[in-house]
Amino acid sequence: MNKAVEDEIPVSSGVSDIGWDGEGASPIPTPFYLIDESKLVDNLEKIAAVREHCGAKSLLALKAFSTWSVFPIMSRYMDGTTSSSLNEARLGHEKFGKETHAFSVAYPDEEIEEIAKFADKVIFNSVSQLERHSGCLKGIPLGLRANPGISYSHFDLADPARKYSRLGVADLNEIERVSPLISGLMFHYNCENDDFANFASSLDFISEKYSSLLHKMNWVSLGGGIFFTKDSYPLEEFCKKLKSFSEEFSLQIYLEPGEAALSSSTELVVKVIDIVRNVRDIAIVDASVEAHMLDHLIYRTNPRLSFPPPGSRQYIVAGRTCLAGDIFGDFHVDRELKPGDIIRIADAGAYTMVKRNWFNGVPAPAVAIRKSDSSIMLARRFTYEDFVSNLS
Repeated sequence: MNKAVEDEIPVSSGVSDIGWDGEGASPIPTPFYLIDESKLVDNLEKIAAVREHCGAKSLLALKAFSTWSVFPIMSRYMDGTTSSSLNEARLGHEKFGKETHAFSVAYPDEEIEEIAKFADKVIFNSVSQLERHSGCLKGIPLGLRANPGISYSHFDLADPARKYSRLGVADLNEIERVSPLISGLMFHYNCENDDFANFASSLDFISEKYSSLLHKMNWVSLGGGIFFTKDSYPLEEFCKKLKSFSEEFSLQIYLEPGEAALSSSTELVVKVIDIVRNVRDIAIVDASVEAHMLDHLIYRTNPRLSFPPPGSRQYIVAGRTCLAGDIFGDFHVDRELKPGDIIRIADAGAYTMVKRNWFNGVPAPAVAIRKSDSSIMLARRFTYEDFVSNLS
């Protein structure tokens, strides 16, 4: 049986930014994801400020982050959730509350009636799905995802407007034809876009291309992938742009932040369990890129370390699985590493915890929350029983 643990673990004296000095023994066994409540709130306050200044509502993108232990905090600042499946729609409805938007690249016939139990709005990815299922969703506002043919992405893998993309309807005439069936449109065309000038020009493009359609709608979702919580982002200009767009077409705007809500708030805390040498010094830790930070393997990127600080000692930090490429990265730190030392890997929240898996049977990281009073709450510890129940 799955077990949840909710123990308040007092921190030791001489606390640092995560409740202990980071060099001694961890307050709970590694590995674990550590969500810093105060840093999370820093992002959430910016999200709430956008709604206050321009009326745009923000829905947490559950595909990026579904750790419901912190939903009570997030729901104070956000307006609900957006999902990519029946399971996520139900989770958002039951654990987050407020508005629940449902989207799927394709809904199986048998899921539509269930979706209707949880969703406040249902968004379709294709005209065929809209026409097939709209009759089963009487009384629920419906939307359709449009593919505007433009996008911002550093990776072809994540580019929603890539060649032959199946994401959204590209034919404007087809959308016009079924417009009586819908009250809203979704434009999800950004991925890690921190360039306001690009965002502004893209929104102008959408305003012009879809003008006649937008005047018929009640709401529009601009999707996620807009990094508007970044410290250097011109938030005031962003709000002015959104407000102008909203007023021009008399629309309620929805944003779907995922990574923007989690940025810099979560670490993967690991421990060095061995040092080996093959021309270079390699620190093997009790976690895995393949199992615990899969996106870095998929996109061939490396995370950054939040501890130890940078310095002159060079190490490859590697995971403990048998995959030869299970490598977190090549780092320069300020000290010699030895078994038992703590390493904290930054930005381990969005698109990380949701993709955790049991490759090699490596124990899953626990989930802990550093509260605003500096205590650490252990929200969930995973056991052998969880590993077994994940199999068949």
